[in-house]
Amino acid sequence: MEFTSQEDIEAPIDRVFAALSDFDTMERQAMRHGAKVRRHPTGADGTGPRWTAGFRFRGREIEAEVSLLRSEPPETLEFSGKAGGMETGMQVDLTPLTPNRTRMTVRAQLAPKTLSARLLVQSLKLARARMTRKFSVRVAQFAKTLETRAQKAA
Repeated sequence: MEFTSQEDIEAPIDRVFAALSDFDTMERQAMRHGAKVRRHPTGADGTGPRWTAGFRFRGREIEAEVSLLRSEPPETLEFSGKAGGMETGMQVDLTPLTPNRTRMTVRAQLAPKTLSARLLVQSLKLARARMTRKFSVRVAQFAKTLETRAQKAA
C-alpha cells in the first residue's frame, strides 16, 4: 500500500533540506510526542544512521527500526523501517520551484510480512480515502514546521 502527498514550502531548497536532515531536532520532536528514540552510530561500512523507536499504537507497545538508506543533498532522503511485522519505506523528494519556494513530495509504502500486519493493511485499504486525507494533513503540518525552521535559519 502506498501513500503520496506534496506540499509547497516558502523557503530555498538548501534550507529545507538542512531542516529536513536535522535529525537531532526530529528526535526531540518524536520524544515530545511520547516516543522513545535511540540513535545508533553510522555504520563503519558507510551506511547511514539508524534509529530504534518505541511508541504506543492501538494500545500496544511497538518497537520500530528505521534506517537512512539514501541521502542526496539537497534533493532526496530515503528511509526504510520495520515494525510489528510491517516493512515500511519513505522517500522525501525536494524540487526547487523558485529560488525561495520548494516543493516537497513524500511517498510512504507499507508492506505487511505477517498475518496480523496483512489484516491491518487490509483495514487501511477499506478506509483508504480517510487514511490518504490523514496522511496529507500530517505532511502539510510537517511542511509547515519545516518552513518555520528553514525561515528561522535565514
